[in-house]
Amino acid sequence: MSRLNRHLTHYCSAIALLACATSVHAQEAESSADAASSVDEIVVTASRIDRAGFEAPTPTIHLSAEDLSVGARPNIAAALNDMPQFRATTSAQTTGTNTGAGNAPVDLRGLGINRTLVLIDGRRVSSENDLNAVPSVLVKSVDVVTGGASAAWGSGAVAGVVNIGIDRYFTGGKLGAEYGISSYDDAEQERFEGAWGTDFADGRGHFVIGGEYLDNEGVIPKTSRPNIGRWATVNGAITPDVGFANAAYGGLIMSGVNAGKVFNSDGTLRAFDYGTVSGTNSIGGEGPSNDDLSPLVTPQRRYTGLASATYEINEKLRLTADVRHSRMWNDYIWFGDHNRGNLTIRSDNAFLSDEIKAQMAAAGQTSFTMGRFNSDLSYSTIDFERVTTQATIALDGEFGDNWRWGAYYSHGEYDNNIDTPGFLLTTNYAQAVDSVIDPSTGQAVCRVTLTNANSGCVPINLFGLGSPSQEAIDYVTGTPSMRANTKLDVGGVSLRGEPFSLPAGDVSIAVGLEARKESVDQTVGELDAARAFTTFSFSAMSGEFSVKEAFGEVLVPIVRDLPVLNDLQFNAAVRVSDYDTTGSIWSWKVGATNEFFPGFRGRVTQSRDIRSANLSELFTTTTTGYNNLNDPAKNGALVYVLNNGGGNPDLRPETADTLTLGVTYAPPSIPGLNLSLDYYDIKIDDVITTIAAQDLVNRCYNGNLDLCTKVERDAAGNLTRTLSTYVNLAEYHTDGIDAEASYASDADLWVPGATGRVTMRLVGTWVNSLTTDDGVTEIEYVESQGYSFGLGVPKLRVNASLGWKGEVFGANLRARYISAGDYNSTVAISNNHIDAYTYVDLGLTADLAHYGANGVELYANATNLFDKDPPVGSLYSPYYDVIGRYVTVGARYRF
Repeated sequence: MSRLNRHLTHYCSAIALLACATSVHAQEAESSADAASSVDEIVVTASRIDRAGFEAPTPTIHLSAEDLSVGARPNIAAALNDMPQFRATTSAQTTGTNTGAGNAPVDLRGLGINRTLVLIDGRRVSSENDLNAVPSVLVKSVDVVTGGASAAWGSGAVAGVVNIGIDRYFTGGKLGAEYGISSYDDAEQERFEGAWGTDFADGRGHFVIGGEYLDNEGVIPKTSRPNIGRWATVNGAITPDVGFANAAYGGLIMSGVNAGKVFNSDGTLRAFDYGTVSGTNSIGGEGPSNDDLSPLVTPQRRYTGLASATYEINEKLRLTADVRHSRMWNDYIWFGDHNRGNLTIRSDNAFLSDEIKAQMAAAGQTSFTMGRFNSDLSYSTIDFERVTTQATIALDGEFGDNWRWGAYYSHGEYDNNIDTPGFLLTTNYAQAVDSVIDPSTGQAVCRVTLTNANSGCVPINLFGLGSPSQEAIDYVTGTPSMRANTKLDVGGVSLRGEPFSLPAGDVSIAVGLEARKESVDQTVGELDAARAFTTFSFSAMSGEFSVKEAFGEVLVPIVRDLPVLNDLQFNAAVRVSDYDTTGSIWSWKVGATNEFFPGFRGRVTQSRDIRSANLSELFTTTTTGYNNLNDPAKNGALVYVLNNGGGNPDLRPETADTLTLGVTYAPPSIPGLNLSLDYYDIKIDDVITTIAAQDLVNRCYNGNLDLCTKVERDAAGNLTRTLSTYVNLAEYHTDGIDAEASYASDADLWVPGATGRVTMRLVGTWVNSLTTDDGVTEIEYVESQGYSFGLGVPKLRVNASLGWKGEVFGANLRARYISAGDYNSTVAISNNHIDAYTYVDLGLTADLAHYGANGVELYANATNLFDKDPPVGSLYSPYYDVIGRYVTVGARYRF
């Protein structure tokens, strides 16, 4: 019996027992919508105006908890990434072998995770926007502002805002359990959640607490997916079964009399099967690859919880206090620290056989070079922990007939601790490799020991898989480590109200002051600080910035109840942000809405939005990593190149000019039908970014001499290093169209006599252009959608869903469409094209109250229902499903 069938049997049995056990005890929980509060709570995410019925001119998508539950995604970010407006730039699928390790921020428009501002009930969050730190069990809704909103919310809202609404008035209790597994019998997931809420102090106060636990095994290794593992771009084509041609398990001799031979586990030699060699890569043959061992999808283990208390001091004053805490951690195999043909072995090496020594002597050879795939020596693991704690206290009040005020303070801390044991120590390794036979003892020793008996060096045998001793491994490897603590302190006061009326209605204003301080203190291990590692190490970072802000917004009704001008309103906002690092900068917005005829509204917004550099962009010291790059100066040859990155304290703030223009239509004659169409145009100047290593090489090749200073080559013209420090790039520019149609009606409208409700929704984004311009070269990224480490977006993404909810059963069918495009349009690839893709998801629910189990609901979901394989080579893809069909089953119990 497969793991899927076995675990489904166990879970279904447990669910059945839960249903029986609770059938006599369950009762319906009171909806939070029924809870009353004398101090009105109205949030318009695109604005600071909180007047009831106000529709902001900036487009906003509203997603309910039910919408977010489609597909049973592991966190809110994953659910949002199914929407066409988002790009899954950073996710469990894209961080399997980097230090992001399952982070879950969001990226609107593909403009970068730092340009989408995440809020919880209108307040900034700690944890670097990682939505793993938000318990979805208490999420009531998510509003997505798909246009710039810096005037309302400050720095970072360049592409838009994601505002997560917490169900602070949930009453009763709910429990949930869920199990999931892929069609490949991996990515096994268990999830448990619970929440409870109650009134206190005779209904003047309310307390709610909720949390969840998730454990997902991820997908290991990459080669578990035939279209992913061991694919690479070689000789201008995406090619299967690519491995190293300059390294092998046990060691590959690269020069001399035995060149082309590989060491067996007993130290003898045999011919190495190269397959077809292209540069440092082999196609076919026995060339090894990190893909054989490293993860495709990050294993995830986390818990998160939130507690909130509200108390009405009187009818005009309410106190709210929140505490949110989360921890995400895991320990799994990462990637290898190999020798790609760069080891020098001398002829008197202590561990070489006499036969090999004799062959070398006969050929007059004193040394040879060797490449080694170090799976038995220095294949690292990553042991990480990310802990977030944030506490917020707020006062909200009213005075007079038309005035509301609010004040809040929040403190958050985010700890990011990482250990990555298994990287080679440069000096120790060099000394251990250079071993000889001690003439006085006849034992293998390091050559350095002959002149320094107290060196502590342990000689290492590299000849054959499994040859290195544990003592030698411990001597030549170490653990890069970092401990980072990021703090956020933010507070503000605001005043909203209607100071006077015009013939067309009340004028509304909002004004306020806010202050924010962010700091980071990142320490590293002694070996990292000493630059003791050969290929990878962490860098220390320390710094802080503070900003003081003032904002104002006004809503003016211009005219109403006239032909074509049923309800014309003007909206404007302005904010000044004074940074202690870069000085003052202004953001603003002007917009208007109008109802041309009943149900048909137009909206337009022009805004200036800003983003100041964050802590990492300002203060990161040198980072080290390696990339596979196609070198255009060498006919696209694939090379493995060192990349160094780092921060830049001289960065200028970004400025963005955003235009949105659209219409909405809710025809009164067709209740339940809602249509919207919006055009957006975003141009960002002085873009703060690290240019991807491949883009650096391409732009230099295309003539950008400034960026050529960040591309290093040896005397033969071979790439040796790229430098991806943060810079202000000239410009990003994107424009396109968002469209949405939704409809809800009774089922008997479609099938006479049918019960329940039918819902339909169609959401799409068409991208006309997404370009970057460094002042010399403009690169278009639309339809460059298979390569993960760029800005590529599809031309068109569309989601279509059809749902039905009856008295007992419910179903939801969703199709996710991605238009055709290229793997990477910035590089010449002969088989670049990717066909259009459509994924189908299915969800089923059953409410067991009809069978006597009040409050118990069973559900099942299958994403990628037809198990559609991803495009070949789409490793770390932000768009394509690399997991396969994924089935989840679960139960919820409300009491």
